[in-house]
Amino acid sequence: MSDCKIGLALGGGSARGWSHIGVLRALNEAGIYPDIVAGTSMGAVVGGCYVAGELDALEQFARDLTRRRVLGFLDFNLSGSGLIHGQRLSNTLEARLKGVAIESLNKRFVAVATEIGTGNETWLSRGHIVDAMRASYALPGIFKPVMIDGRWLFDGALVNPIPVSVCRALGARYVIAVNVNTDVCGRGTVVTHMEALPPPTPEPEPEGELSLLARNRRAVKKLLQRQFFGRTDNGPGISRVMMEAFNIVQDRIARSRLAGDPPDAIIAPRLPAFGLFDFHRADAMIQCGIAATMREIDDIKREIASRRLSEALLARTA
Repeated sequence: MSDCKIGLALGGGSARGWSHIGVLRALNEAGIYPDIVAGTSMGAVVGGCYVAGELDALEQFARDLTRRRVLGFLDFNLSGSGLIHGQRLSNTLEARLKGVAIESLNKRFVAVATEIGTGNETWLSRGHIVDAMRASYALPGIFKPVMIDGRWLFDGALVNPIPVSVCRALGARYVIAVNVNTDVCGRGTVVTHMEALPPPTPEPEPEGELSLLARNRRAVKKLLQRQFFGRTDNGPGISRVMMEAFNIVQDRIARSRLAGDPPDAIIAPRLPAFGLFDFHRADAMIQCGIAATMREIDDIKREIASRRLSEALLARTA
């Protein structure tokens, strides 16, 4: 039978990227194993762990996260080029992938990043896999940029949010794209007149006296929750504003790139209830990824079989 290489393009989307785990689980369960994996941002993290044989460990890590544990990974870096240093998250990845080089993997893998200054779309296809992941998910202003081979790199979603083109360039004959952001702003349009929305209802303060220390701790906790979990009892924090702005730009770029280089199949998990910082809700998002894949799996299997048959017939007549 003809070798019809299957490519999988995993897009960015912060916490929503956990649904990529469900997509991979469902594809493998159906007997579909991609030969080429290209990922951007969280897609690079999930895709890299999959290709390195560490998807089980990543899934367990994701399912074990709570709000408190997520906050524990936020090692703030107020004097640098990002709000979060990212060393704690990097250490977690290193614990499973220390010394793993991309070129040593059994499958082709590329993490997409953006070069600061030039805006070049950078394909990281060799070197330490954790460094490639870190560069690909380094959200501007949130995580510190990563230097690789003398170049400062940050999130690849600025140039290629769903890297279908990377899969094509590496020889994929059938490309499956995963877009986890269609529910965020994929239906965005032009609003010529805004209707006023009712103001949010603030949460009531707990009854009873609190000590100064307890009040201070509570204030810090509320601040972090507003910044990273999208609380609506006050104006949005800086990190939420940056993330929402980044996501809108990413959505527009993704639509343009997919129109110019459409995949053969697209899987779009339905994630309207999940915020970009809901890393503690991995269980539900993984299930959404499985459900989205199952909606498309029959068509995907049929198209792959047809493509392989056509290529086999062409090979015989060549």
